[in-house]
Amino acid sequence: MLHVLYLVHDVSDPAVRRRIIMLRAGGAEVTLAGFRRTTNPIADIEGLRPIDLGATRDGRFGQRLAAVAKAAFSIGSRLGDTPRPNLIIARNLEMLALARRARSAFGASVPIVYECLDIHRLVLRKDVLGKALRAVERFLARDVKLLVTSSPAFIANYFKPFGQVAAPIELVENKYFEAAAILPGSPETHGSPDEVASPVGPPWRIGWFGALRCRRSLELLADFSRRMEGRFEIVLRGRPALSEFPDFHAFVESEPWLSFGGPYRNPEDMASIYGDVHFSWAIDFFEAGQNSEWLLPNRLYEGCRFGAVPISMGDTETGRFLSKQDIGILLPKASPEALEATLGKMDEHRFAGLKAHVLARNPRTWSYDRSDCRALVERLRSLTAVSGSFAAEALA
Repeated sequence: MLHVLYLVHDVSDPAVRRRIIMLRAGGAEVTLAGFRRTTNPIADIEGLRPIDLGATRDGRFGQRLAAVAKAAFSIGSRLGDTPRPNLIIARNLEMLALARRARSAFGASVPIVYECLDIHRLVLRKDVLGKALRAVERFLARDVKLLVTSSPAFIANYFKPFGQVAAPIELVENKYFEAAAILPGSPETHGSPDEVASPVGPPWRIGWFGALRCRRSLELLADFSRRMEGRFEIVLRGRPALSEFPDFHAFVESEPWLSFGGPYRNPEDMASIYGDVHFSWAIDFFEAGQNSEWLLPNRLYEGCRFGAVPISMGDTETGRFLSKQDIGILLPKASPEALEATLGKMDEHRFAGLKAHVLARNPRTWSYDRSDCRALVERLRSLTAVSGSFAAEALA
C-alpha cells in the first residue's frame, strides 16, 4: 500500500479533508501533518490524528514564515514515530520547504509532490519580494517529481511563463466527490442529476458556498437583493474569512435578504444545500486580475452537479469554461445593474431551461468517483517506482 505523508498549511481546511478522502479511497495510507488556524490542535480528520506543527494566522505572511522556520528545526522529532513514507505531498509553498526537511529526517530518497491549488498574490508581485519568492519556489521545486494543480489557467498564466516547476503536471480539478462511491456507509446514490429538484421561485435564491473571502461579492449581492426587494434571496454557507471582513456577521444580519447558514460537510451536505437554491455564485474578486480570474472553484462543480445554475464573469477561466459548456449566467460587468438586467425578469420557464442545460451535461464533468481516486493514487505510485529505480542504480 502506498504510504503518503501529507504536509498541509491548514489541517482544518475542508479541502484537506477532501484530498485525504480521495487518497484513501484510491488505496493509499495517509499520515497527516501540518499547521492549524484554530486555537487548539485538531483531534481527528477522517480517523487521522494530525501531527500538529503549530498555529498560524490567515493573512499574516510574516507570522507564517516564522512558524515554518520554527517547524523546520523540529519536524524531524515530530515525525520520529512515523514510518518512512513512500511519497511526500506538500500543499502550498511553505510546506514544500518543510517537505525537504522531512525527507532529510527520514534519511531516504523519498519523492516529493508539490500541490499548488492557488497562486498567491505575493508571488505575482513585480518587486523584489515577488522575485525573491519566485526564486525560492524554483529552488525548492527543483527536484519535485510532480506538480498537482487544479486549473489550466494556473499553468498557462503562472507556472509555464515564469518557469517555476520543471516537473510533469497533473491537473486534478476541484470536482465534487460522489459520496456513495467514496465514503463508507454512504447511501447507494444521492439521486441522478435529472432527479435534482429546486424550490419553486420566486423568491429566487442565489447560493454562495465555500470559502467566503470576497467583500466585493458580499456587497454586490447585498445591493442586488435590496434592488430586487425580496424577489431574490442570498444564502451563504461555509467559512467566512474574518481577516478580510471582520464585520461579516453584523453585515449579514443587517441585510434583509441575506442569510448565513454556517459551515457544512462536503460531500455529505452538498445535495441538501444546493437543492435549496436556484443559482450558484461562482465569482471571486479576492485577487482580481490574478488568482481569482484563473481558478476553477469547488462551487462551480458542486453547484452544477446538483443542478444549481452557475453565475460567473465572462472574462474569467470559470466564465470561459461555462461558455464552452454552453451553460450558466455570464455577467458582462460586476454591478447590481448588470445583475438586475441579466436576472431581474427571471421566471419559471426561463429558469427551467437554464437548469435543464446544466443537468444535460455529462455528470463526470462535475464529479470524481472511486475510479478517479484509484487513478490518482496509481499516478503517485508510479513516482515511487521511478525513484526506487534511480536509488538502485546509484547503489549499483
